[in-house]
Amino acid sequence: MRSTEQYEVAALVRNSDKGAQIASQYPTIRLVYGGLDSAETLEEEARKADIVLHCADADHVVAAEALTKGLAAHASDRPGYIIHTSGTGILLFADTERQIFGEASQKIYNDWDGVSEVTTIPDFALHRNVDKIILASGSSNVKPAIVCPPTIYGQGRGPGNQRSIQLPELSRCTLEMGHGIQVGAGKTYWTNVHVHDLSEVFVALVEAAAAGGGNASWGAEAYYFTENGEHVWGEISKAVVSAAYKGGFVLSDEVKPHSNDEINDMCHFGTGLWGANSRCRAIRARKLLGWSPKGKSIEEEIPDTVAFEADLRGFVKHHAAKVTS
Repeated sequence: MRSTEQYEVAALVRNSDKGAQIASQYPTIRLVYGGLDSAETLEEEARKADIVLHCADADHVVAAEALTKGLAAHASDRPGYIIHTSGTGILLFADTERQIFGEASQKIYNDWDGVSEVTTIPDFALHRNVDKIILASGSSNVKPAIVCPPTIYGQGRGPGNQRSIQLPELSRCTLEMGHGIQVGAGKTYWTNVHVHDLSEVFVALVEAAAAGGGNASWGAEAYYFTENGEHVWGEISKAVVSAAYKGGFVLSDEVKPHSNDEINDMCHFGTGLWGANSRCRAIRARKLLGWSPKGKSIEEEIPDTVAFEADLRGFVKHHAAKVTS
């Protein structure tokens, strides 16, 4: 799916301003106005669609129920496909339940021979309630798959939001605090993926669905982790503040540990974003879809992310730029 010309595409849009923005770049797309609570609209559009890409909210129950209900109206000889975006926040549950943050974990999940562990995680895990709705929809009429990205980095190419969360927010907090920040000992692991590599998984799944399923997995075990390596958040904190210091945006390249309350005051759920472990291996996309990520590493992306956040928030360079130039 390298061009929308091969498909009839409909996009859910909140308002006319957003619609105008999308129409200017993608004039062939049919715009459907509504929100994630517009259950009747979502159900009707899913009933008409061959493939549904649900990327707006991993935790929105109404939308997930409406979309799967609409797809269930398909005939079994023309099933509907749904590709739902979850996230490896599902794997934080052990640390968040025990309220242990900043410490490393050796537990690594995978989406192939270990997929049953992923599909049976506790119900209180983040995103789990909606994941269950998507997986339970699987039948002869509905073919679901869940894409489960980890830390996403890099600038997006779409007409709307082009900013991810974890690395940009860490950069923002570093700039605003004037020093590097970390949760506790800073030893926690997350896996990561460049946003352009992540998009290739969605493309491959859409193309497989358009071909009647292709080589992809659909149904109860159709989880697709999308990692291309992993990082330790304490090391990323050092790299972020180093980039900020070299750029002349902060006066110190020191990293300071902060309490859980302080971190969460800086950023909503910051203890989970940077202080709990989310480790996985993406086997399914590589094995079945031929996925081969090629994007820059998260470490290579840090200077651009810090510079973008500084520009976005009007940070002015000071004498540190002269010292490090």
